[in-house]
Amino acid sequence: SLKKVEQIVREEMDKAGAQELLMSALLPAEAYQASGRWEVFGPSMFKLKDRNDRDFCLGPTHEELFTQTVIDNVRSYKEYPMTLYQIQTKYRDEGRPRFGLIRGREFIMKDAYSFDLDEKGLDESYKKMYDAYNRIFTRLGLDFTIVDADSGAMGGSGSQEFMVKSPVGEDGIAYCDECGYAANYEKCECIPQPVEQPEGEAALEKIETPNAHTIEELVNSLGMEAYNFAKTIIYKADDKYIAAMVRGDRDVNEVKLKNLVGCTDDLELAEPAVVRDITHAQVGFAGPIGLDIPVYADKEVAMMKNFIVGANETDMHYKNVNIGRDFNPDTIADIRVVVTGDKCPKCGGTIKSEQGIEVGHIFKLGTKYSDALGLKYLDESGKQKTVIMGCYGIGVTRCLAAAVEQLHDDNGIIWPVSIAPYHAIVVPANYKSEEQMAEAERIYAALNDAGIETLLDDRSERAGVKFKDADLIGIPVRIVVGKKIGDGIVEYKERTMEKAEEIAADDAVEKVISFIEANM
Repeated sequence: SLKKVEQIVREEMDKAGAQELLMSALLPAEAYQASGRWEVFGPSMFKLKDRNDRDFCLGPTHEELFTQTVIDNVRSYKEYPMTLYQIQTKYRDEGRPRFGLIRGREFIMKDAYSFDLDEKGLDESYKKMYDAYNRIFTRLGLDFTIVDADSGAMGGSGSQEFMVKSPVGEDGIAYCDECGYAANYEKCECIPQPVEQPEGEAALEKIETPNAHTIEELVNSLGMEAYNFAKTIIYKADDKYIAAMVRGDRDVNEVKLKNLVGCTDDLELAEPAVVRDITHAQVGFAGPIGLDIPVYADKEVAMMKNFIVGANETDMHYKNVNIGRDFNPDTIADIRVVVTGDKCPKCGGTIKSEQGIEVGHIFKLGTKYSDALGLKYLDESGKQKTVIMGCYGIGVTRCLAAAVEQLHDDNGIIWPVSIAPYHAIVVPANYKSEEQMAEAERIYAALNDAGIETLLDDRSERAGVKFKDADLIGIPVRIVVGKKIGDGIVEYKERTMEKAEEIAADDAVEKVISFIEANM
C-alpha cells in the first residue's frame, strides 16, 4: 500500500513536469544556519555532531538543500522554471508523537520545490502543484478539503493545506457552506462577536473569590456568564514572558499569538513557579492590571465593559474593569481560536468546524530561502536577479493512516482499490477439498494473469477465520469457493457489501476485473 501511494504521487508529479531527485537525510548545519531555521526548528530538529565536531541534523525538510543544489548547478534564466522533488524519510523530534503514522518522529514525505523567474511564474508553478495534489488525493480515494493555512516554520507569503476529515484529526477545520471559505484553526480569522454590555463604566472593585482558579469555578461562584470574564494567561516566548488575554468563553490560538509576538522557538505556557513570581499569586489569579510584562489582548476583550479579571493576588479578582481606564494592552489583535457559530470572515455566514488530518501542504515561499542562501540568475541583459520559490509537501505515510481512519468499519479496513495491498482474495472454504482447492487455484491464476493482484488463502484455518482476516486487511473483493462449486457456483463479495452473492464460477474473473477497473 505504501509503495502504491508513492507511485501515484510520483506519476502525478512527473505529469506536472517535476523532476525527481534524492537528497541525503543527514545534513550539514551551515545551510540551515544561513536561512535562520537552525534556531527556528528548535527542539524539533534532531541535531548531532560528527567525529570532527561539525554540526549536522537529520533533515526535517529540505528547502535549503534543494536551493543549494540549484545554486551549484544553474546560472542562466533559460534553465528556469523548474520543479524538483523527492520521496524520502524525514525526521522531527516531536514533543508528543502519537496516533501511529499520523504523528511520528520518522516519516516518509514527498517534498517538492519550484524555482521561477518572477511572481507570475510562481503562480503558475503553484497552480500546477495545486492541480496535481487534487489528482493525487482523488486517486488515493480520500475525501479531502482544501483550507487556507499558516506557513509556520516554512515561511512564505501564503499556503494551503489538504485536509482529510476525521474525528481523530489533530487539526481543526473551519468552513462556511454559504461561500465555500475554509481555513484551519491556526489561520482562520475570527470576527469579534459582541455580547450584551452594560452602559457606562462602573467603579473598579476588588472582590474575594476563594478557590476560584478557573472560569468554570468563577461562573459557579459569582453566578455570571463566562463572557463576563477575561482570562489572562502567561506564556514564555523565546527568552521573555508575555500575557495573553481572551474572553472567558474563548481559548488562545497559540499559533496566531506566536506569529504576532514573532518568537522563533516554541511558545509555551509559563511554569507555575514563574507565574507566581510574575503575578505574586497562585495560578488562576493572573490579571493585566499592574503586570510588568507585555499584554496581548484579543479584539473581543477590547469590546468588553465592566468585566472581571484576576487581581494578581491569591483568591482575589477585580470587577468592573475597563480598558483605557484600568490598564492598556500593549497590542490588540485577533489571538483567539475560531468556534462553530462564528461569522465567516469572507461572507458573514456561519462558520462550522470539523477535525481533520493534514496530508498535504503547499507554500508560496517567495525569496525567503533564495535571499538567505544567495540563489540568483542572470537575466537577458546579464543582470543578477533573485529566484522565486515554492514548496509542496505530501505526508506519504500519513496518507495511509488517513485512509484507514476515514475508511473503515467494525470489521477492519476498507481500502480504496487504488492503494489496497491486494485487489482480490480467493478463499477455498474447505482447504481439504481437492475440488475446491483446484477451482480456487484456477481463479487465482486467471486473476493474476489479468493483472489483478490477488491473494489465495490456502491456510489450514476455518472459513470464518479467513473471512475475518480478509475484512480486517481490507481486501476490496472476496471470492469464496465452497460446497456449490460442483454446480459451478462461487460466492462474490465486495468489501462494502453486507452479504455475498452467488455467481457462476466462470463469471467470477470477469466480474472482479470489471469492479477493479471501475474503481481504480
